[in-house]
Amino acid sequence: MATNTGFTLWLTGMSGTGKTTTAAYIAARLRQVGRNVEVLDEGELQNDLWAGIGDTKDERNMVVRRLGFVAGLLARNGTAVLVPCVSPYKSSREEVRRSVGKYVEVYVDCPTEKLIERDTTGKYKKALNGEIPNFIGITEPYEPPTSPEVTIYSDSESVEDGGMKIFQALLDLGLMTTDELKIITGKKMKANPLPAKKARRDEEEAPARVAAVKAAKTPKADKGSKGAKARPATRAARVGKPAPAAAAKKKAAKGKAR
Repeated sequence: MATNTGFTLWLTGMSGTGKTTTAAYIAARLRQVGRNVEVLDEGELQNDLWAGIGDTKDERNMVVRRLGFVAGLLARNGTAVLVPCVSPYKSSREEVRRSVGKYVEVYVDCPTEKLIERDTTGKYKKALNGEIPNFIGITEPYEPPTSPEVTIYSDSESVEDGGMKIFQALLDLGLMTTDELKIITGKKMKANPLPAKKARRDEEEAPARVAAVKAAKTPKADKGSKGAKARPATRAARVGKPAPAAAAKKKAAKGKAR
């Protein structure tokens, strides 16, 4: 077994992409090789960790910080922590990355149209009808990661395929061994060289992690970020388009002004 067994596997993506399903799949196989595993599911912990908190950007970032703080405590005590969480804003995800240290970001991606099509909860339909305000991906933007360790396309890749991508990344980062993965997958997997960019980023961020852990303990308002751009408006805020009549009126007004 690897010497330092604790790490945080953060699964981000819009609602319904398959984050929880993927986390459960990975957790079961990590336990198969004797790893201590905890799954911090955003949906399951709401009443315990942030009951009463709303869904503004600052409040969503507070939720991410709290999950990150707990994940960091568990990870540094030898636990493999899996966090399926929408976590729509890059600034708070990067804050967690700096604070927890061994952080592996998994972006579970799926086209919005497919999410609406396969939604069994009815949330997307309600959001499109204006019944659910501040719904990520419909009326509020989701900021996709710019350089996640793993990207899973859940509309075209199976849970098993996505799982193999994650296990490969864990092996590449030295967070799992070839012996462990042979038990899990039945194959002799080989680690790929760590990209120079990733290696440099880890080296540069190391000094800031101690300070970031202290800062994460105290919830604070997010001051915004110049990080990754949000998804295109057609996906990020589908109901934000002006009504045809309003658009026509505006065009007519411009004509008169000329």
